[in-house]
Amino acid sequence: MSLESLGWGPDLAHAFSVVVSQSSLSLVPGRVVRQARGLLSVQTSDRVLLARTAGRLLHHASEAEALPAIGDWVALQLPAGEGEALLQAVLPRRGVLMRREAGREREAQLIAANLDVVFLVAGLDDNFNPRRIERALALAWNSGAEPVVVLSKADLLADAAERVLEVEALAPGVPVLALSARTGEGVEVLRSHLPVAKTGVLLGSSGVGKSTLVNRLLGEERLATQAVSEEDNRGRHTTTHRELFVLPGGGLLIDGPGVRELGLWGEEEGLDQAFADILALAPGCRFTDCQHQGEPGCAVRAAVAGGTLAQARLDSFEKLRRERAHLAQKTDPLARREQKRRESTLTQAGRARGRAKRRGDD
Repeated sequence: MSLESLGWGPDLAHAFSVVVSQSSLSLVPGRVVRQARGLLSVQTSDRVLLARTAGRLLHHASEAEALPAIGDWVALQLPAGEGEALLQAVLPRRGVLMRREAGREREAQLIAANLDVVFLVAGLDDNFNPRRIERALALAWNSGAEPVVVLSKADLLADAAERVLEVEALAPGVPVLALSARTGEGVEVLRSHLPVAKTGVLLGSSGVGKSTLVNRLLGEERLATQAVSEEDNRGRHTTTHRELFVLPGGGLLIDGPGVRELGLWGEEEGLDQAFADILALAPGCRFTDCQHQGEPGCAVRAAVAGGTLAQARLDSFEKLRRERAHLAQKTDPLARREQKRRESTLTQAGRARGRAKRRGDD
């Protein structure tokens, strides 16, 4: 397999040459095509190798997301015999999809790297949730890749067009595809978003049909699938690893375990793009610092009252904006210092009031 078929190009070749010039080791380039519980498989120009991260790279990685992950291009030291290769460096990334690590406010999880497209998969069954799609869009826009919303299980509805229109309203400018992996309806439209050597990733919760979709795109039953539980209508984690597949036609697709929790991570730009319609209304507010919380002359609230903006969408925006501000306080050193300064000021003011009260009691 040629590296070019995996997305290799002049920018990566230049980055690799810089790494080689700074190392005394004999290195070859490759792409991480499988990630399973810390074990990585790397595709080079002539074979797939099991690889582990070199101690030097582990030592110098400032954060977990700096370590190699699915989709990464790496500089590889080949084994002398049949052992494992060593990952000596990660080449500069683009199109990086990340979320906040579940249960950890200050840590990020890198889902996939070097992406051109993020497919946000939502099932057209009882688990359909517009608010989750909005949250996923914020993450996708932050990645730098193109988001595409995929409404799977279209065969469960007599007419999915109404759902498509609903999602198009909350995803301005984003392609929205309704398809059925079971029947094949609409699958070729998705494939058209993955031309030769372009990489996409499937993002969605368990049970939305990602593995079935991969099998349909591959034209064979490569991944195990499992029906959604009838008791709680939840999907089960059929896929337990992340893998990059080369599709017939040359597109590249990454699939992995379902993601139940989509904690925000990244800059505000992703949130702004996901809610571009609300931000477009804001300049019409009377006050430039309007928070859309009942201030007079609020254009956003007027749009809600007039029926051109759904209250649920505004509520979702405000919720995610609060979450993003909280995350910034936890992860941004300047924001943390400012928060401590405010807390110190409030504490000192409280103590002063206490002393004044005690003097008054005396």
